[in-house]
Amino acid sequence: MKLVFFSLTGQTRRFIQKLDLPAYEIDTTNPFHQINEPFILVVPTYDAEVTEVVNDFIEFKNNQSYLKGVAGGGNRNFAELFIFTAKDIARDYHIPLLFEFEFSGTEQDVNKFKKVVSDLES
Repeated sequence: MKLVFFSLTGQTRRFIQKLDLPAYEIDTTNPFHQINEPFILVVPTYDAEVTEVVNDFIEFKNNQSYLKGVAGGGNRNFAELFIFTAKDIARDYHIPLLFEFEFSGTEQDVNKFKKVVSDLES
């Protein structure tokens, strides 16, 4: 399954690179890219103004119909605000929140997330 991700500081990109799975990075200067296959969205946690490009991507053409779930990265020091971007996307687009990780993820996170992806493909 394809992963589509947004990365601002590089933390999310580093997590994606550890997975060694097919991935597409949302371009902040032009988020209007069509995906014609099922995908999981992976996002960091930022204010809505910063992540608005993610919504633009989801809502472009038929991308939303291929969106199977969302995973969120963040910093647990922010307590209830941890991964709020992923939680908001899950709520707003009626998709499951599949996974959460801190910073660029641990080796254990990588293995667990790969299992989530594998289970979703089955």
